Amino acid sequence: MRDLTRLPKAHLHVHLESTIRWQTLHEIGAANGVEVPAHLGDGTTVFTGFREFADANSIIRSCLLRPEDFTRIALEFCEDEAAQGTRYAEVTFTAAAHGERLGDLEMPLEAVLRGLEEGQRRHDIVCRVILDHSRRRSVERAWKTLELAAAHEEVIGIGMAGEETYPLAPFAEVITAAQEAGLRLLHHAGEGCGADSIREAIHIGRTRRLGHGVRVLDDAELVAEVRDLAMPLEVCPSSNVVLGVAESFAAHPLPRLVDAGLVVTLNTDIPNMTGISLSDEFARVRDAFGCTDSELASFARAGVDASYAADELKTRLREEITQWLARP
Repeated sequence: MRDLTRLPKAHLHVHLESTIRWQTLHEIGAANGVEVPAHLGDGTTVFTGFREFADANSIIRSCLLRPEDFTRIALEFCEDEAAQGTRYAEVTFTAAAHGERLGDLEMPLEAVLRGLEEGQRRHDIVCRVILDHSRRRSVERAWKTLELAAAHEEVIGIGMAGEETYPLAPFAEVITAAQEAGLRLLHHAGEGCGADSIREAIHIGRTRRLGHGVRVLDDAELVAEVRDLAMPLEVCPSSNVVLGVAESFAAHPLPRLVDAGLVVTLNTDIPNMTGISLSDEFARVRDAFGCTDSELASFARAGVDASYAADELKTRLREEITQWLARP
């Protein structure tokens, strides 16, 4: 079996706040006078649903107060991703929520971008940013998210995330404005809710990819539509297990998604909560489903193809994936 840390990969679905090293979180929390529960990061965290995860995530976010906090986590993100063979990443960040919380809309994103800039210089990785907005939150904040995204060329898109029981329709004007501004629309759908959430993301949200999308299999007609659109799925198996979307890794629908002819990319979503890096995710897929190195290389190619990396970088990564497969 080839070394999966040496397989060049694109990471398309990962939330910056859910990549923070636990030691870093405890240090930042201590510096800012925020108590971090001891159980976070000790490997015992189990969630019974999305709401429990969101509550734990709120604790993480509350630790981030100073520009240097945001810069540090972005820099460490680059280092950790590069160590597992990620060559290109589109990292999601909830910039407007942090900006409102801290009374400075621009500071968190600008601090993150400084960290990513330095991290890219140090670690041979290219990073771009997607700004997300919780469906539970106000349309006014969504407009602020769009304002931030349009002001920074490192931001390639915006997306609606959070609990999928909240509709996308209230955000239709923001979605139209984002598209007119040249931003990609990249929404979560088909994770907590079923086929209707995916249809909404496609037809109202005009999404370019499906964040998760695993519930597409609930509806055969929708499978055909997504397949005909060649719309990539950002599949995050370990996250799906931790959040209760799949009963176990072995029961994950990933093989059925592939068998249905859908475009499947592998991602981590919330790696600090799962304890699983992107290379680990590839390894778990190999072990659980008996994937060959050739099949794993196909997942890596799908990630590169579905990314918004520059064409030159895509060509180079495809060649390097082929070279990885050619080595014994």
